[in-house]
Amino acid sequence: MSKDQRKKLFVLMVNMFIAVASFGIIIPILPAYLKSIGEGGTAAGLMIAIFAGAQLLMSPIAGRWADKYGRRIMIIAGLSGLALSMFVFYLSDSVTVLYISRVIGGVGAALLIPAIFAYVADITTMDQRAKGNSFISAAMSLGIVVGPGIGGFLADFGLKMPLLISAVVGVLAVIFSTFVLKESKPENSDVSDAKQESMVKEIIQSTKKPYFIPLVITLVMSFGLMAYESVLGLFVDKEFGASPQDIALMITATGIVSVIVQLFAVEWVVKRFGEVKVLRMFLGLAAFGFLLSIIASSYAFFFGVTMIIFLATSILRPVLTTLISKLAGKEQGFAMGMNNAYMSIGNILGPLLAGLLYDVHIVYPFILGLIVLLATMVGSMMWKVRKI
Repeated sequence: MSKDQRKKLFVLMVNMFIAVASFGIIIPILPAYLKSIGEGGTAAGLMIAIFAGAQLLMSPIAGRWADKYGRRIMIIAGLSGLALSMFVFYLSDSVTVLYISRVIGGVGAALLIPAIFAYVADITTMDQRAKGNSFISAAMSLGIVVGPGIGGFLADFGLKMPLLISAVVGVLAVIFSTFVLKESKPENSDVSDAKQESMVKEIIQSTKKPYFIPLVITLVMSFGLMAYESVLGLFVDKEFGASPQDIALMITATGIVSVIVQLFAVEWVVKRFGEVKVLRMFLGLAAFGFLLSIIASSYAFFFGVTMIIFLATSILRPVLTTLISKLAGKEQGFAMGMNNAYMSIGNILGPLLAGLLYDVHIVYPFILGLIVLLATMVGSMMWKVRKI
């Protein structure tokens, strides 16, 4: 990559890191904050569902806007929405206003994420695409790891301090991007006359696209990962007596592995085997991880299994994004918007079904994940991908 490409990619990575970390920063203070306003687990669950739901509804529209109005303005608008949501959260002591802040945040994420991946597609060649997407995914993984740690540290200075700092950093990111980020949308990619459809029609339309199968796999991966994460702490606590520190160590370790793999391994693996083969191999590895989780007999064993699952998904995420991008042609914004929408569907359904199944039997969420991943792997092997 050229110096200019690396500079632009760095700005995008900073923005993605801030977006992901800004949500993770509130995790340590959430239980105490909700308790302080007389709320509990239901409110915590609704916060996740509302954020993901708003992101789902807005993503197809945001993707079209990224193609119509440009990537830069969508990135700036998305960062502004995330910063505003944190300010609303900080200034509120009402659970209703708290939900409104999550809607604003979900819309902000929907504006930001497709535009960032479309920007990567604009500034990279086909051969560089996997590397660019893996760097953005690494910034996401780093935000997941670092955000809660920063939130826990800032909470020592006041329960709401993480919210204020997150909002201020968001505003700084908006200013930074306004002055540093240049538009990347190619002049010959104008789709401004494209008819804007409803979210449902957009999703139906996506079934006819050459990248529909990668979109479905994105949904399945998000579904499985969120289902796994949502019951992870409950499972190791009940089965192995794991402490909060044990759970935190597991989450931190998987995040660090994801960052390292996405920064240093994805490009080599894709160049060695190609996106489609990598997709099939690591779907199989993720399914194998879910199988092992069912028979895990100790915390150490389960820790190792979790590392396998996160290793697989940390490679699958940028590879899927790259496949969709390469198959999308000129409609990068729409394709990335649909990518975000399908991911949001998985993010909503995964925790809901996992929670229901966990209450029936604690291993049922893992059995469901195994079945869905195996079916998806078989489907990917039958998929006749057009030449990229």
